[in-house]
Amino acid sequence: MNRKDKTILKIKDLEVIYPVRMGLVKAVDKVGLELKKGQTLGLVGESGCGKSTLGFSILKLIPPPGKIIGGEIIFDGEDLVKKTEKKMIKIRGKRISMIFQDPMTSLNPLMRIGDHIVETILTHEKELNKKEAKKRAEDLVDRLGISKARLNDYPHQFSGGMRQRVMIGLALALNSDLIIADEPTTSLDVIVEAQILDLLKELRSTYELTIILITHNMGIVSELVDRIAVMYAGKIVEIADCFPLFEKPLHPYTVGLLKSIPNISIEKHDLETMLGSPPDLINPPSGCRFHPRCTKIMKKCKLYEPPLKEVRENHFVRCWLY
Repeated sequence: MNRKDKTILKIKDLEVIYPVRMGLVKAVDKVGLELKKGQTLGLVGESGCGKSTLGFSILKLIPPPGKIIGGEIIFDGEDLVKKTEKKMIKIRGKRISMIFQDPMTSLNPLMRIGDHIVETILTHEKELNKKEAKKRAEDLVDRLGISKARLNDYPHQFSGGMRQRVMIGLALALNSDLIIADEPTTSLDVIVEAQILDLLKELRSTYELTIILITHNMGIVSELVDRIAVMYAGKIVEIADCFPLFEKPLHPYTVGLLKSIPNISIEKHDLETMLGSPPDLINPPSGCRFHPRCTKIMKKCKLYEPPLKEVRENHFVRCWLY
């Protein structure tokens, strides 16, 4: 088998809930997807659709009272759902790394940047001494465009873009098999955002990284990913390779997302908005969860939930139109 044909991650019927006073929020509802070695998957959707919860589920970092109640997360042949916390500690950072959304709250303000990286390395590679780990940290930040002298600085002494580079460095420190990037450019201005995206593209090419990029920005995924999974109200509604999905999206929700992207190359381009708001996940709509906002609604959309089915080669959609 070609190395790039190897499936490194397979999620099947994953369910994640958050018990609240009003009931149960089913943030991830029987989600399934696959990711191959060296592939970049974009996970997109509106805020609150469950995409970040799905990312945290892979690392079993769901904040309480949330919990995984069903399904499988098969990583490199092993089900992470069944692993104990002790075993997951050995996987986090070493096998699977995460670039968090807000680096300022993810980095310890009392620790120097160099100490963050050295601690990460020494935690998982105990055969190294501190001097060897520091040398690797220096080489790492140098590749990320950060001066080695700045390893002695604290997080507050860095700009937002530089802090995000440090977070990327932490994810790369141990040559992880999978990197989950949770909205890595959300808090950055557009120029710094472009720099971070260019850096991720360069690193992906150089190290053949396997990445899950979580974002609500469809413009970002077009720059970086091989495949796109669109989430709505806790469910995957469409999965396809990047260019086929942009050329001919099938689900009405995906169509709406793409029409909401500003395009300065088209004269008199008016942005379109979708009707309504995302549903309450405590009491989601019957049938298709998108039907209250859909312009192509049919009678059975209200009654029955459509299955996720393949309608074109490697292009899956959850919609009764197909």
